[in-house]
Amino acid sequence: MLSRLAQTSSRQGEIAEIVFRNGWDYMRRLITGGKTDEPNLPTPAVLRNILVDLGPVYVKLGQLLSTRPDLLPADYIETLSTLQDEVPPVPWADIEVVLRRELRQSLDATFANIEKIPVAAGSIAQTHRATLTDGRDVALKVQRPGISAVVDQDIAIIRGLADLAARTTFGQDYDIRALAEEFTKALRDELDFCLEAGYTDQLRRNMSASSWFDPSRLVVPEIYWELTTEKLLVMQWLEGVPILSARLPDAEQNGVSNEERRSITTLLFRAFFQQIYIDGFFHADPHPGNLFYMGDGHVGLLDCGMVGRLDPNTQRILTEMLLAIVDLDAQRCTQLTLQLAESGTSINLAGLENDYERMLRKYYNRSLSELNFSQVFYEILQVARSNKVRLPSNMGLYAKALANLEGVARGFDPQINLLDEIKPLITDLFRRQLVGDQPIQTLLRTALDLKSLSLRSPQQVELLLDRISSETLKWNLTLKDLDGVRLTLDDSANRLSFSILVGSLIMGAAIISSGEQTTQLYWLSNTLFAAASLLGLWLVITILRSGRLR
Repeated sequence: MLSRLAQTSSRQGEIAEIVFRNGWDYMRRLITGGKTDEPNLPTPAVLRNILVDLGPVYVKLGQLLSTRPDLLPADYIETLSTLQDEVPPVPWADIEVVLRRELRQSLDATFANIEKIPVAAGSIAQTHRATLTDGRDVALKVQRPGISAVVDQDIAIIRGLADLAARTTFGQDYDIRALAEEFTKALRDELDFCLEAGYTDQLRRNMSASSWFDPSRLVVPEIYWELTTEKLLVMQWLEGVPILSARLPDAEQNGVSNEERRSITTLLFRAFFQQIYIDGFFHADPHPGNLFYMGDGHVGLLDCGMVGRLDPNTQRILTEMLLAIVDLDAQRCTQLTLQLAESGTSINLAGLENDYERMLRKYYNRSLSELNFSQVFYEILQVARSNKVRLPSNMGLYAKALANLEGVARGFDPQINLLDEIKPLITDLFRRQLVGDQPIQTLLRTALDLKSLSLRSPQQVELLLDRISSETLKWNLTLKDLDGVRLTLDDSANRLSFSILVGSLIMGAAIISSGEQTTQLYWLSNTLFAAASLLGLWLVITILRSGRLR
């Protein structure tokens, strides 16, 4: 299919040429229709080169793949996480055309000044600093002209490749079509800046109140909705530097002191733990470039285009998973993985637990203060992947957010003890899960449930005893995988019935033919013999065709 498309599309021909040039034999066989049941991924470095050569959209795809440690081995995740979508900026003349088309008023009526040289340029958009006519400094995120058509074209190719891969055992095991749809939806969402603006607003509202940290110290930029469109995002300009660029104190005591560094890492941990374990809505890409040190202990959180969501049940499971990691409890990790797994997943519990036991064994003699929680969770996802356990995609985002957060924290404050940061939060998390934010209401609701149970229990016990004594008690049992047994028994009963019928016809015909013969009896006996022969022949053919003669 792809080979035919490659003959009519220069883009598809270019993709095929890049794949062949980089020596990815598995994709070569997939494109040319060869046998592809055993997938053979290129090395991480080759895969990275292929994505870079294919262009910005595929770089973005690689970044999305780096959030799925449940799909790819650790060395691939590490390599793809280094992908940067920095590209040459679009000339100002082209950006100006987009701005004039998206704004309701003229540029002069909206902005007092716009810096024509972008502060950042990516595959989807580039960012310029500007000043509104009322004096507010803003950041303009402007979509690159023509990028929508490029994304549509590449999405069509990705779907075509997914259709090809879906015919292989690998594609069926990992439901490649569903993954392709998930990634293409994420790519399309990147083109709608109104979505990112909405995520930013929701995150700012969630972070505006907390019992764990001072909300005034964490700054999420304000969105100017009156100027924001699908292709233009206008938000508050945050003055600062990437957090890992903040200088250590020098002889003149300039820079960030060690005490302030510890305070900022605590702030970040508590803010993100609130997002993940309380709000269920979190910034999924807190890499150093998205965290700005703004001075005086304040941190800015940028680029909310990639977010994750967790329902309350998943939050509970992940909280318990943290404790299981601290306890190095392989059995509990297995049970929690089973709870996280998507419905319909077949799991070898003994094999999974044994793999967890082997994986956690290497941490037994290490101090908990040295334990890298995100690394252990990544390994848990890798073990689940090797056992073909299908987990929700938000687990990858959770793992990526945790890994980036832990990496930034250790880079900013190498002396930090993560266990000390987590302990008070875990205690409060379990308290919240037990009694909630409003303990009085939780207590009253529990009391009402107990009252209802106490009122219904005597009646239900009386009904149960009455049915037992009157022999009307019925048990409804559902046993899985018995349909095949039932059908086999039905087939056997039918064949036995036909065998008895054939034997009866033969015996009847023999009895009739053994007596005095008349014309009517002669034809009757022959008819019975013929019917028995036909039924017997049909029965033999059926048994032979079933393949269960022995």
